Amino acid sequence: MATSLQSTYKLVSGFEIPVVGFGVYQTPADVAERVTLKALELGYRHVDSAKVYGNEKESATAIRQSGLPRSQIFYTSKVPKSLMGYENAKQAIEESIAAANLEYIDLMLIHAPYGGKEARLGTWRALVEAQKAGKIRSLGVSNFAIQHLDELEEYIKSGGGGEIAVGQYEIHPWCPREDVAEWLRSRDVVVEAYSPLVQATRMEEPVLKNLAGKYSKTPAQVLIRWSLQKGYVPLPKSVTDSRILENAQVFDFELSSEDMDSLKLDEYAPVCWDPVRDCKV
Repeated sequence: MATSLQSTYKLVSGFEIPVVGFGVYQTPADVAERVTLKALELGYRHVDSAKVYGNEKESATAIRQSGLPRSQIFYTSKVPKSLMGYENAKQAIEESIAAANLEYIDLMLIHAPYGGKEARLGTWRALVEAQKAGKIRSLGVSNFAIQHLDELEEYIKSGGGGEIAVGQYEIHPWCPREDVAEWLRSRDVVVEAYSPLVQATRMEEPVLKNLAGKYSKTPAQVLIRWSLQKGYVPLPKSVTDSRILENAQVFDFELSSEDMDSLKLDEYAPVCWDPVRDCKV
């Protein structure tokens, strides 16, 4: 059971991933360095960025400035949907590595499955080559539907190389994705949950407010705790120091099984894009 921000899960790649990540999605570049440094000061050891976020350089600069050993911080980036395919992905990977300037990237994901089969598998091939070269430690995917996961698994098994270490998805009680999560867990793939706070759109939901009152916690803390107890790696984001701290204070309580069950909601309402449903080819 995770007991702190420094607790980790073992990836199939052999490396360790901290159980909570600090997300920088939609964090402006001129803010990202400061808030990432604050998160590291507060104990976070996992930073989730992406090329399309436009803040790889700034969030990685905070890692270098933190004074912490590089080996203690887990840094993620992603190949964007606009640069799918072998040659494009090679370019994207090199650009992300250069922007971060961190010796290596701990985890590189395919951000979304758009582009068709050839582009997806070509992108994976580029990732495997970068991993073999020591530029990336672990590989994964984001927003892949089960059909795309099956496709990639078959490619890997037929000699494509690499292994899916992480699957990252929008996951919260209003978008649980149990089918995808089960596919991943059955293969020992770590599930990451982005937008675990539902972008603050559900904080007034009665079920959430009731649980927050019961445990003397905030609705955000209840949602992060839900994600942790599901065995996921939540990636909360904030640019407010007090909330960055609040989102880390989730290891001193545990939701009962009944309260976890109360968050099994008959609803599918993602707040972000939804390639899992929208990408049909």
